[in-house]
Amino acid sequence: MKALRATVLAASLGWAMACSLPAIAQTVGYNIRTGDVWVDTRLGEINDYGRRYRDPFVSEMTGYYGAPRSLVLDLLDRRGWAPGDVYFACSIARALGIPCVDVVQRYERNPGQGWGNLAKQMGIKPGSPAFHALKKGAAGTYDRWGYPIRVDQRISVDWSKHGPGQGKGAAGGKPQAGPARNDPAGHGPGNAGKGPGNGGKGNPGKGNGKGNGRD
Repeated sequence: MKALRATVLAASLGWAMACSLPAIAQTVGYNIRTGDVWVDTRLGEINDYGRRYRDPFVSEMTGYYGAPRSLVLDLLDRRGWAPGDVYFACSIARALGIPCVDVVQRYERNPGQGWGNLAKQMGIKPGSPAFHALKKGAAGTYDRWGYPIRVDQRISVDWSKHGPGQGKGAAGGKPQAGPARNDPAGHGPGNAGKGPGNGGKGNPGKGNGKGNGRD
């Protein structure tokens, strides 16, 4: 009997302590079943990107998707949202032309339903114009992160190897300076103007790596 009373007392104390703690993080279950394999793959990669490169991720959510910075940080830090969830909420909002917080509130009412169901409820169904706009938004995000891709392109991106500015291009698709890549045309980044003769006429500063110093 004494052992039973001790067990009940311990359980009561544990519950009381739990109730006295501040309500902090609600960890959102990361459910990427949207009904589209390409989108699911991108969301997994975007989630990984957001965990690895927090500042560029937050900048993308605020600068392009128009989410308030305070909301993005609150979701990531206090409510325990995964970066992929934050991205998809703001992506849905942008496709529908509504504030990101509206999607967040709707999702938090029933987080177990998954993003695919919520998107369908809000009119974004696979194959619809809004869903295609959502895909184009993801492609634009990858472009700004330095790894341009095409909608429905079969590709897998490892952000541990392709971090910010290390992809095939950067914002606007412009090549970034960095280690020279094999290029049959001789366009190695960072080679322009380094030494006479690179421009084909021996004019330093105007070369692009194509000339041999002959007229």
